[in-house]
Amino acid sequence: MIEIRKGQKADLPKILELIKELAEYEKALDQVENTVDRMEKDGYGDHPVFGFLVAEDNNEIIGTSIYYYRYSTWKGKRLYLEDLVVTEPKRGEGAGKLLFEATLSIARETNCSGMMWQVLDWNEPAINFYKKYNTRFEDDWINCNIDF
Repeated sequence: MIEIRKGQKADLPKILELIKELAEYEKALDQVENTVDRMEKDGYGDHPVFGFLVAEDNNEIIGTSIYYYRYSTWKGKRLYLEDLVVTEPKRGEGAGKLLFEATLSIARETNCSGMMWQVLDWNEPAINFYKKYNTRFEDDWINCNIDF
């Protein structure tokens, strides 16, 4: 039976493995620079900047939802879903749905005006999953980044 719980510091090595698995699926493994040490500081330091949930099956972590709060000048406080990952052998068994809905619950419980995330335009399984939630897909915005 799949259970969802709040992530703990001890989970971070497995979470980084899941992040790398997702990056490999997205053909961008070479772009992963994060480390467990950095995640510990960023998630459990003086000013935590992200939170996460884990999906467990028989006490084994099989998925995660990583999120943080952002502020929209138009909409107010929003929850940003950075990544939703379920390990490939466990996809299609309901963990993604449970993680997504638990993350939506966090957004509601913390008085967010909504939840946002991105999905690659070629990732049809993910797009079809999100369509089940009446997701509004935007095509007007261009993502911009500056890396340091």
